[in-house]
This record gives sequence, C-alpha cells and structure tokens, in this order.
Amino acid sequence: MNNSLMMQMTVPSGSIDAYIQTVSQIPMLSAADELALARRLHEQNDLEAARQLVMAHLRFVVRVARGYSGYGLSQSDLIQEGNIGLMKAVKRFDPNVGVRLVSFAVHWIRAEMHEFILRNWRIVKVATTKAQRKLFFNLRSSKKRLGWMNQDEVRAVAKDLGVSSKDVLEMEKRMSAYDASFDGPGEDDGTEGLSPSGYLIDARGGPEQQLETEQSASQTSASLLAALKGLDPRSKEIIQRRWLNENKATLKELAEEYQISAERIRQVEHSAMQKLRAGLNQGVAAP
Repeated sequence: MNNSLMMQMTVPSGSIDAYIQTVSQIPMLSAADELALARRLHEQNDLEAARQLVMAHLRFVVRVARGYSGYGLSQSDLIQEGNIGLMKAVKRFDPNVGVRLVSFAVHWIRAEMHEFILRNWRIVKVATTKAQRKLFFNLRSSKKRLGWMNQDEVRAVAKDLGVSSKDVLEMEKRMSAYDASFDGPGEDDGTEGLSPSGYLIDARGGPEQQLETEQSASQTSASLLAALKGLDPRSKEIIQRRWLNENKATLKELAEEYQISAERIRQVEHSAMQKLRAGLNQGVAAP
C-alpha cells in the first residue's frame, strides 16, 4: 500500500463525523467488480485496484469500530487501527478462494482493534494469553447488567465461554480495576496525601539524621584504615585478600602461597580481626 492511500484513509483529528459521512458516500462494489479488482491486484500487483478495494470497505471498518465503543478509547483511533487491518486483508486476499472480501477482512480488522485495545485500555496488561484475550472481549458482552456478577451469572458465563468460574472472576476483577497516578494530584490543591506516594515512609530520615549517618560512616572508614595500618604486613595482606578484595582468596590458597597450614592462616586471620575490632572500638569511643 502506498503513502497516498494511507493519507486518504487517515482519520482527521476532531473530524470523525465528517470522515464517517465521507466514507459512507463511497460506492460499494458489486461481487463482479470486487472480483475483477482483486484479480488485478493478485495477478498484476495493481495498486489502483488495491486502493479501490480498500476505499469501498472503509464504511465497514467504521461499523466494526462502533462495536468497541464501550472501552473508553477514541473512535478515530479504533478506525485507524481497523483501516490498517483492512489494508493487510486486501494485500493477502486471494480472489480464487470464492468468498467476498468483507468476510475475509473482518478477522484482520478486529485483530488490529483488539491489539490496540489491549495496549491502551490499561497501563497494566489485563490479558496476555490467547485464552485471556478471548475472555476479555467476550466477558463484557456476556454480562447482563452493570456491576459485579453473582455466582449464578459467573457460572453461566463460564459455561458459555468454556472457561472456569475462577477465570471469569479474575478477568472481571482486572477489568473493574482502574489506573491511578503514583504521584497523584499536584500540591496546589492540597490533596497530595491521597496519592500512593503520600503513604510511603521516607526511610532516609531528616537532614540531621542523614548528616549523622554520613559522618558516622566517614568516621568508621577512617578508623578501619588506621586499624589496618597497625597490622603487620602478612596479617594485613591476609585480611585484604580474605575480606576486602572483590575476588576473595580461600584459606587453602593462602596456605599454599605462605607454605603454612590452612589452620595457621585461620589463626592469623582471627588475631588480625580482633585487632581491627579493638581499633574500631577505640575510634568510635574517641570524641
């Protein structure tokens, strides 16, 4: 499909009524004319034939889109998506099958609309599997009234759609949920506390507590460095490689390098750790 055809099919923003009136005036094709155009496209890749086939069926896309008006989405957007499905159907239509284009195209039109609804109806996806999608689009039409269904209605819908009552209840719960802004309204209206963000606790504390925490961490680091300087070279290296390096050494590896037993390495490590704790305690106690 070329760009000029896309421009002709584009639904003008805010002019949906004018668009519907325009496409309703496009003459419908007879079975013979449709077959001739389809053969020109199929056999000769005639783009003018494709354009006429598409334009003659735009009114059908509008009719299908009206069936999805209950999802709170723009009719112009639904029609636009349906037009894409129509073009895909025209491109794939085989005139030798012996069916009218409208019977073939309806599945492609609805498929594009379904995808658009599922992408935009909720921020969080309500249907991801094929079975969930079928239930999503059939549940709304199966409900006899507004509001939550009772047990008898749930069982009846489950039986009609060939799913479990649990699946029906889960989908009804998803469809009844609504999207809420995390931050909520602005602060100017005084209702910011009603948003989800207003109920979260700031674990960082106030500026005083944050400053105290930073100073304590800085003092601890300084005390640790001072304590490490007080160790002998071998003890310092063992602590460094056992606890501070990213790739920590094992007792066995250090024992082989120093040619002593692993138990002796553990003893040196234990003694060095005691000296470090003593040095840290002195640093914390210091004014």
